Amino acid sequence: MSSIFGRFLQISTFGESHGVGLGVVIDGVPAGIPIPIEMIQQELDRRRPGTSQYVTQRKETDQVELLSGIHEGRSLGSPIAMLVRNKDARSKDYKAINTLFRPGHADYTYFKKYGIPPQSGGGRASGRETLARVAAGAIAKAILKPYGIHIQAYTIKIGSIQAIHINPDFAETHPLRCADPDKAEDMESLVKQVQSEHDSIGGMIEVIANGVMPGLGDPVFHKLDATIAGAMVSIGAVKGIEFGGGFALTEKKGSESNDPISLSPPISNHAGGILGGISNGAPILIRLAIKPTPSISKDQQTIDILGEEKTISIKGRHDPCICPRICPVAEAMMALVLADALLKRNAELGIMNQIM
Repeated sequence: MSSIFGRFLQISTFGESHGVGLGVVIDGVPAGIPIPIEMIQQELDRRRPGTSQYVTQRKETDQVELLSGIHEGRSLGSPIAMLVRNKDARSKDYKAINTLFRPGHADYTYFKKYGIPPQSGGGRASGRETLARVAAGAIAKAILKPYGIHIQAYTIKIGSIQAIHINPDFAETHPLRCADPDKAEDMESLVKQVQSEHDSIGGMIEVIANGVMPGLGDPVFHKLDATIAGAMVSIGAVKGIEFGGGFALTEKKGSESNDPISLSPPISNHAGGILGGISNGAPILIRLAIKPTPSISKDQQTIDILGEEKTISIKGRHDPCICPRICPVAEAMMALVLADALLKRNAELGIMNQIM
């Protein structure tokens, strides 16, 4: 069961939703990079449960423990290890369904592959695993910062309510990370409605990376957009991805979809900042389709581990809409991909650690 991601910047995450804790080991971070522990904690706080009425009410402080690799706020060049201990796991909520497969979850496929019965909270397949990615992403952001690369994600759609006027600054102040002040109230009302119906709702988030220099990524099998796509779809709730103009390009002509090339700022960015698998200097822009949270308390049809048909109703504390908490995770995965590509580029050019 591999949990390793990256080539030049490698991370290995560990832990389960209701275990002792979760964490990550990061290898390949150059020595001397400023990494304040407060910055890592700030990123974890953005993903943390229990922060508003629109997310799971599991009360976790998600306090990071730095085990190795950073001293006096700077990286040592050795592996960085971090741990977050679980404080508020309620395994009793799953006792009545510990032989049932939850629809929309990985219980059934894990059982078929590993012979492991349903785990409390989803075990390794839980969305809580993503906190380790966010901790690692904070390190990746620290690597990217001296180069002026900034990444932000925000909600642009919940259900059928679509953001029109994008304001990323507003998104950081809103509990659903809605990027359109004019649509924020409608999004909140919709989430409250499905929550009252013991249901959940999906949506879409947008991720933008500004300041990315041209030349990151490789042609053919390690294209930057292919690596980003793999990173994003590895997030459990993500069911689709598009770059730049995305699926709307299917309705355009080549004369309309090609981005003019000039020395001035780009007129358009239909390519989403990547051409031929290599960054072209424009912002890298992607959108992710986020499915509804599968844990709902409505009755659903399923089977148990003996293959008998059953009805399941999932209790416990769950997100009515996962979009706002996916945003920092998507930022982290984008940062990890870009930092990995940057370290590879620096190595190829012989300028590893030049920024320090």
